Formats: sequence, C-alpha cells, structure tokens
Amino acid sequence: MVAKMVDDSRAGFAGESIKGDVLLSVRDLHVWFELRRFGFGHAGYVRAVDDVSFDLRYGEAVAVVGESGCGKSSLMKTILGLNKPTKGDVKFDGKDINSFSTQDWQWYRRQVGYVQQDPFGALAPFMTVQRILEEPLIVHGVKNAAEREQRVRKVMDEVKLSPVDDFLSKYPHMLSGGQQQRVVIARAMIMEPKLIVADEPVSMLDASVRVEILKLLRGLQESHNLAMIYITHDLSTVRYFSERIFVMYAGNVVEKSPVDDILKNPSHPYTSALLTATSDPDSRNAETFKEIPPGEPPSLVTPPSGCRFHPRCSKKIDNLCDVEVPPEFEISPGHVATCWLYK
Repeated sequence: MVAKMVDDSRAGFAGESIKGDVLLSVRDLHVWFELRRFGFGHAGYVRAVDDVSFDLRYGEAVAVVGESGCGKSSLMKTILGLNKPTKGDVKFDGKDINSFSTQDWQWYRRQVGYVQQDPFGALAPFMTVQRILEEPLIVHGVKNAAEREQRVRKVMDEVKLSPVDDFLSKYPHMLSGGQQQRVVIARAMIMEPKLIVADEPVSMLDASVRVEILKLLRGLQESHNLAMIYITHDLSTVRYFSERIFVMYAGNVVEKSPVDDILKNPSHPYTSALLTATSDPDSRNAETFKEIPPGEPPSLVTPPSGCRFHPRCSKKIDNLCDVEVPPEFEISPGHVATCWLYK
C-alpha cells in the first residue's frame, strides 16, 4: 500500500480534527529524565516522550493508548505542567506554557482539570466532600461562602452525587470507589475548565462501575463543550468515549486516527497487536490462540535505532526499519501512521 507522507510545513497536521479552533497545540515535544549514579554523575537519559506533535481542539475528546511505560503519563504530566519539557512547545489557547509566570499558572490551573487514576489516594482523608470541593474555590479567590456552596451543590448534582445533603459531610472512606471517583471528577469540574485530563479514570474501579463513570465523563464533555484527554491502556473502552485515538509506543506516537478508522483498519503493526491483545467477551473465542509480538518494549535509556518497534515486528523491512526513523504517512484523510510499510 502506498500512502502520502505528511508535510509538516503546511498549516496543521494530518490526523487532526476538523472541529473548531485549536485549544492545545503540542509540537516536537521531548521529555527526557536524567539518570545519575551515586558518586559517578551523569548516566544518560530516560527518553519518556520523544518528538510528539498533535493538536486538540475545543470540545474534542481524544484517547492516548499504549502499554505501561510507553510515555502516556509523562506526556499527560507535561501538559499539566508537572514535568518540564526538554525540548518542544506546549501551547494552550495560543499561550506557551513554558514561559508562564506565577500569575499565568494560576490562570492555567483554572482552565485544566485533572482526574486521577486512584480516587482514594487522590482525596484528603481528613476532609469532608464539601471541604474537598470548596478548596479549589478558596485557593482561586472565591470568598463568598454562599457562592462556594452553590457551586459545590451544582457540580455534585452534575456528577450524580445526590441527594447532595447526604454526601456533603461524608469523608472519603465512607464512600464507595465509584462515589470517590465522582468526587474527583467534581473537583476537576469545579473551576469550569476548558480541558479535562483523565489518567486511566476507571482502571481502579469495579467493572460494573466503569461504564457509568465513562458515560458520566462523556456527558459532561458534551454538555460543557469540554476538550478531554483520556489516558488508557484499554482499547475496549475508547470507542465509547473518544473521537480520535493516539497510539503511543516507546515514547513515540505511532498512529493517529478517528476511532472507527483505527478500530476497523489499524495500520501500524503495534496498533494491530494492541487490538489482538484486547480481551474478547465472547466465550467461544476463549481457546483461540492470539499471536502477539515477541519480546518486551525497549529500554527508553537506549532505544533501538530506526523504528522503535522493529525488534518485535514481523513485517520489518531490513536495512530500513532498523536504520531510519519513519515519518508520518497519511493512510486516509485524518489517519496517519509512522511506518515504512506505507512509503
């Protein structure tokens, strides 16, 4: 199959959404962490995120998927401002977060909400639900107690913590896992942000609760016109939540596509492997052998040359995949893959 190589010099990137204006723009992002040996100084870098670019538009939901250690959380923490980029730009609403002042960061914290993976660990055990949800309002200068209570009640009703009076005085340990995650979501929503970053928000919950939480997040995203980044390793949930998928492997984004496209026509061999490894609810397929790539993901301290997936890839092209880093090739409108199979 022959695909068109993406020209990054034109306005925008292939694989980008056709919604409204760009809210978040990431360009050539590198996040490397220095390794140091005691008594011996510098010992190299962990290349957690290596040359990642994408646009996220107002009101758009995207999923970032990949196995553990691929760089998903490092990318997310850099967008949140918790990691400092080694190289590259992250712009929010046209503003470069690398050059933010203290005042700019206060503004940014109001614009971006964060839903953590572990709800119990994310909530202060000595605070009531009301105090947990009031705290961001107090920090950001909402001094009127009546206004704070009104906003707390409104957001609790939106996340289905009702009747509200039954939950206001409770502590986290008095809530179920699903209720705790609803409090975490309410706290992320309390400042009326433009972007929500959800880091595997259902992985710590019972299977029966996961769909409810995903439907809740999707409903909030649509009703408030929120942009949302959903970090996950579970491809079985993304079709119900996101409009586009970014697949990460060893610090790189290897495929970007609308959800239906990528699930029906995965183009990068790693994406195909992820889909193969997804659990099948049909018990008749329980004994079916599934071929998965051999070996383990590479070390991000000394990643392989060329395509980082080539040591595990059955479709490797000798003297190309193991030598040259593949550019993005456009498979179809809005669908790109970094794979030499499409040159």
